[in-house]
Amino acid sequence: MTTEPNADPGGNATDFGFRKVGAGEKQRLVNGVFDKVADRYDLMNDLMSAGMHRLWKRALVDWLAPPRLGARPFRVLDVAGGTGDIAFRIARRSPAAVVTVCDINAAMLDVGRERAEARGLSDRVSFREGNAEALPLPDGGFDAVTIAFGIRNVPDIPKALREAFRVLRPGGRLLVLEFSHVDVAGLDWAYDAFSFQVIPRLGALIVGDDEPYQYLVESIRKFPPPDRFAAMIREAGFGRGEHRMFSGGIAAIHSGWRL
Repeated sequence: MTTEPNADPGGNATDFGFRKVGAGEKQRLVNGVFDKVADRYDLMNDLMSAGMHRLWKRALVDWLAPPRLGARPFRVLDVAGGTGDIAFRIARRSPAAVVTVCDINAAMLDVGRERAEARGLSDRVSFREGNAEALPLPDGGFDAVTIAFGIRNVPDIPKALREAFRVLRPGGRLLVLEFSHVDVAGLDWAYDAFSFQVIPRLGALIVGDDEPYQYLVESIRKFPPPDRFAAMIREAGFGRGEHRMFSGGIAAIHSGWRL
């Protein structure tokens, strides 16, 4: 049972959209959201962002700059990337890249595996079920960790950031693409109107349920602003932190290094 809006379930409370729920309850609720939307997740991303998410993801891969050649594979872990969208972009950009997708949601992973097979990328993109807060992967095994539009769904964000730090080799890099806070006058009003009035209706039309997308737009508003999230990345141990804003603040990419 979930809590009522604004109820405080105790010291382990966390945000599920605009509601407060127990930290353990949030993961079950998030899983339910993505079980419902897995088959149409990428289509809805196109509709919700008017295709802009493609430009932001391209910018993430550009900033990552995976090597085209190398004496050894360039190992990337894509966390919460179940459908494989980021992983496929990295693999296509870099023949040296080997990407592991780790996602807690089995339905999203099933979509990703089917797409990897269809794209002929199963030899370089693999899929593994696992929790971002307790990655089932060894210390120091990756050159880069990416998370695109997934970190805000994690109940304990600092814990997930520490796990990303743990699985990176020294000199490895974290890149996080996430929705942010609009900083252009006028655009903020239009963005809110579109988010709360249009996106849930699109969800009802395309997925058959508006509730998952009501949660998703609420979760964007509850995510920390860029400076505060940058501080969380530093507190997890990362150095040389910086971030870049896109589309008037609708999205941001954060970068940090395991030095």
